[in-house]
Formats: sequence, C-alpha cells, structure tokens
Amino acid sequence: MLSVGIIGLGTIGNVVAKAFDEGVNGMSLVAIASGRRGKALASIADLSSPVELMSIDEVAACCDVIVDCAPKSVFRDIAIAAFSRGRILVTVSGSGILAHEDIEDMARENGGQLVLATGALLGLDAVRAAAEGKIHSVRMITRKPPNALKDAPHIIDNNISLDRLNGAIQVFKGSAREGAKAFPANVNVAAALGLAGIGADATELEVWADPHLDRNTHSIEVDADSAKFTLQIQNVQSESNPGTGKITALSVIACLRGMTAPIKIGS
Repeated sequence: MLSVGIIGLGTIGNVVAKAFDEGVNGMSLVAIASGRRGKALASIADLSSPVELMSIDEVAACCDVIVDCAPKSVFRDIAIAAFSRGRILVTVSGSGILAHEDIEDMARENGGQLVLATGALLGLDAVRAAAEGKIHSVRMITRKPPNALKDAPHIIDNNISLDRLNGAIQVFKGSAREGAKAFPANVNVAAALGLAGIGADATELEVWADPHLDRNTHSIEVDADSAKFTLQIQNVQSESNPGTGKITALSVIACLRGMTAPIKIGS
C-alpha cells in the first residue's frame, strides 16, 4: 500500500482527494498540505477517512507519492522536498518543469521520479511515441474564453484588454517555452507538448482569446516520420477555475490508478 500526500487543495486537489473516498487500489491518502488552512480543514472534514493537514516538508517525509496540485510558484519547493527523499512526484505542471530543468538531475541523483500526468493534453501518448522516431514539426493553437486568460501575466503586463470582445484576438505567438512563462497557469498543455515531443523551444504556439467559446480548445498538428496527425481538443472548464479543464484532475486520478493497476493502458 503506497501512502499518498496531496499538496494544494484547490480546483484539482479537491477532486483528487475525493477520488480516494471511492478508493484507489493500492494507495491510501494520508496527508494534505495547503496554503489555505481554513478551507483545507473544511474539505478534509468532508472526507470519509482521516487525513492530516501538514506542511510540504512533512508531507514529503511521510508519503511515498506526492501529488502536486499547487500553484506554480511553489513547484520548486515541492520538488526539492520530494526528491531529496527519493519520492515519486506526480504533477500536471509542465510549466514548472520547464522553469526548473535541474529537477531532473535532482530526481535521478536521489532515486526519485517525476511523473507528468496527461492533464489537458489528450493524445500525449501519441506525441511521445512519435518522439521515439523523428518529429519534423509541432504546432499548437490554443483558444480560450477571455475569462480563462484575463489573469495571465502576459495579459496584465502588456495591458491587453479582454473586456467586451466582439471577436477572437490573438494574444500570443511564440514558442511553447515562451508561452509557459507568459501563461504559467493556462498553457501547461503547451509545456507538456514540448516536453513530450521536439522540445519546448521548437514547438510553435499561438494563444487566442475568443468570446464565442465556452470551452478551452487546443488544435495540435504533429508531422513526424512515423505519422502525421492532428488533435482537436475541447475541454470543459472547471466551475471554480475557468482556466483549468475538468479533465485535468481526472487525468491525475487516472495516472495514480495506473501506478498500481495490474493492467496499465497506455504508455
């Protein structure tokens, strides 16, 4: 039985925690860390099994698997706490990985492992498989409702107004690495695409704000020597955070189940 700790009890963390009430074979949730203590205690009280509220270091000290559901700003703290103890860290923060590339060496040196869950990037397995051969190009166009982008650093720093738009406007064009810095909470999917494929610097990215949409959409084109394919993704927004799709939390749960399942589907 693997002991699990969740760090961050917001949009994603709450859904993951509740999944343990229904049961995750071979795993038990024993600890949670959260920067919002009051809300976290209320959420923990609703869980059927006792779970302790701890600090990040305390969670890493007592758990085999740490699930990162926290803001990117504390990603490095979580990674250091986990890998200094040789733990498994599950995250959807592709942006966090790109910003702290030395954590791979940290995990390797201490016998830890970093697992990037699929998140909103449906079709991640296909991109990873193509990368075993030669990928010629990867292009991604992300379109989101304005409410999903309005708090992004790129929007604020460049004084881009997303109020009362009549049509779609392009708010960013560049590499996936640049996009991850510009939209750290919005384009983890682009960061994951870069990590899975030809690299974040070679992965092309466009971000559009579209007032006619009610879903976060991604169009991905991959041209490789093994296959040429297009992914069209329309993710339903989470009620509590429109920038995060509902499927992101579900992908973390699926990832955890796959770690102990007798049959694992997908690479």
